[in-house]
Amino acid sequence: MNTIVVTGGGTGGHLSVARAFIKELHQRGYKIIFMGSTKGADKAWFEDDNTIYKKYFLDTKGVVNQKGLGKIISLLMILKAVVKSILIFRKYNVSKIISVGGFSAAPASFGAIITKRDFYIHEQNSIMGKLNKITSKYAKYLFSSYDSSCDIKDYPISQEFFQKARVRENIKTVIFLGGSQGARAINDFALEIASLLVKNNIKIIHQAGRLDFQRVQQKYKDLNIEADVFDFTTNLLEKMDQADFAISRAGASTLWELSAIGLPTLFIPYPYAAANHQYYNAKFLEDQNLCFIKNEKDLTIKDFEDILKSDIQTISKNLIKTIKPNGVKSIIDKILESQEQK
Repeated sequence: MNTIVVTGGGTGGHLSVARAFIKELHQRGYKIIFMGSTKGADKAWFEDDNTIYKKYFLDTKGVVNQKGLGKIISLLMILKAVVKSILIFRKYNVSKIISVGGFSAAPASFGAIITKRDFYIHEQNSIMGKLNKITSKYAKYLFSSYDSSCDIKDYPISQEFFQKARVRENIKTVIFLGGSQGARAINDFALEIASLLVKNNIKIIHQAGRLDFQRVQQKYKDLNIEADVFDFTTNLLEKMDQADFAISRAGASTLWELSAIGLPTLFIPYPYAAANHQYYNAKFLEDQNLCFIKNEKDLTIKDFEDILKSDIQTISKNLIKTIKPNGVKSIIDKILESQEQK
């Protein structure tokens, strides 16, 4: 049986899609090679994953945000990693490469194109990333949850999210999600409304991120407020499952995972995301009255007080209907069908 490469990462949004593909392929008995980067969160997610046959974390970094000499160095690092990717493909007789985007995907993606292997892309966001714009013309199939012209319009969420789906009726617990690196604006807003939440007997779960964890934890102590504060966890689903409402960035994976479990959310898009894609990710739901959106500069306690009075039960019910539980299966079926026909 030929080996399949799953590549991409950098951030949790890309990596959660990679994990969904890896789990599905492993369950079907395929050997999986994961190819990511030494930068970003790739190692934290997959270094200890024993369902993966081989793991390669290549020495690469993003190009888009670099300037001058930094951009040239980044391109040279990717070029070197492309050569290594091609050698890996040949060594393990790789037949298919699945990219989930992010700078981590560049070496294997270009390696797939150069060697003319079957190449597939899943675009998570409402606005396509730069790497995927470049490589998508060479992909056998392109998958997206936002673009109806794509081969399959689904988002690959792991089955455990659907298994945890439930309708929220009242807000008894709020979870703050700023990502594994943290989001200062969300952390500050959490601390600002913490007293209001306690006053309303609402428990607090807070992913503060590695960079801001100690400050946030100390602030809660100073406020004499008990909160479940953590920096990073590989089992975020357990934390989400305990909550009735979320305040979160609007990365696509987080957005669809929250939808799958029926968790109403106030999205605070990362203002510096490429092409403001986080805002448009969330707007897709807001247009259906399925979420709330506020820009960082517009956050107020008054707005949140109004949200607490909203009909979260209806929102929760309708969220669960927005995403199909067989998305990852449909995509993998499509990717494997050409192999089965050979």
